Amino acid sequence: MPLPLNPAFAATFPPPIPEARRWLSEIPTPEGLALMNLSQAAPVDPPPAALRQAMAQAIEHDPSVHLYGPVLGNPALRERLAARTQSLYRGTILADQIALTSGCNQAFCATIATLAGPGDQVIVPTPWYFNHAMWLSMSGIKAVPLPTDATLMPDVDACAKLITPRTKALVLVSPNNPGGVEYPPILLASFAELAARNGLALIVDETYRDFHTQDGPPHALFANPDWDETFIHLYSFSKAYRLTGHRVGAIAASAARLAEVEKFLDTMTICVSGPGQMAALWGLENLADWLADERLEILRRREAMTVGLRNLPGWNLMGCGAYFAYVRHPFDMPAPQAAKHLLAKAGVLMLPGTMFRPATDPQGTQEMRIAFANADVPQIDALMDRLRTPT
Repeated sequence: MPLPLNPAFAATFPPPIPEARRWLSEIPTPEGLALMNLSQAAPVDPPPAALRQAMAQAIEHDPSVHLYGPVLGNPALRERLAARTQSLYRGTILADQIALTSGCNQAFCATIATLAGPGDQVIVPTPWYFNHAMWLSMSGIKAVPLPTDATLMPDVDACAKLITPRTKALVLVSPNNPGGVEYPPILLASFAELAARNGLALIVDETYRDFHTQDGPPHALFANPDWDETFIHLYSFSKAYRLTGHRVGAIAASAARLAEVEKFLDTMTICVSGPGQMAALWGLENLADWLADERLEILRRREAMTVGLRNLPGWNLMGCGAYFAYVRHPFDMPAPQAAKHLLAKAGVLMLPGTMFRPATDPQGTQEMRIAFANADVPQIDALMDRLRTPT
């Protein structure tokens, strides 16, 4: 007799990235063409040399980085991140409104765990980030899809019609994963007003905010002196300082909310990686100019993707920004089949839109996500040539 399985897990779809990686062992790529892996939004380069040296010194000479730390995170890092957030958004953010987590995925999971339980509902625009949908499913929480328009923008009035007595939160990702689009400040403000009117949490995941096209604050949500009554902000150091394997994320919320988050974190991981927190703090203190240059390079790649895709016959660019382009493909086949076709014929791996929508949503069959952050401008030009010619 098989062992029991939590029905919420049985109902949750498998993780998409491992599935795409399996294609690499199953589908031969064209001879003479190097693989272009555009499936995952994780930097493949290591952290900058100066940061690696600082980490090495800390690992060798600072015993504290090897020990359990405070559950809500290193106090110095919480202070520094609060100051950085306050400076960027021109609001008031205190250290006791910051918690550190083992990556931004855990920040999302911890936040949701304090807000909702089995049978509750959370509204998420589609196409959505698949790990958000997976956690809601595994928690027995219904992810209510909020359709977006042709430019991947969600509509506040449409969202209002989806709210029920079981709704606990609205989730937005900006710059968006998978769509790449940046939500305008006025749109984010409208969602904040909707959440406040209905007693809901507005969760805004800004994992990719360091690569925003705007130089100033991406929004004014922190400018509200009572921002923490409704707004919960998520952030990640993984993309900013190439610390993906060290798993350091953050939550900005009320101190009362973080006291509940602490229960989750203490049970799950006890504390965030010591070397990871040390690296995030060192990055905040020393890598502002380096990160500014990284942003400019990502913006150059974004421009190359935008121009290239708009000049590519048959391909329709829906959104582009930060690490992603989201497109409608020209093939007369469902997106999963088209993704395998591109891998076999052009040596390009990207993810089908079906991985970012509910299984019942037919739009995903014509969509693809292209994670371009690890491709420089010449490689992006080469990508356009490959997409132009597959047979």
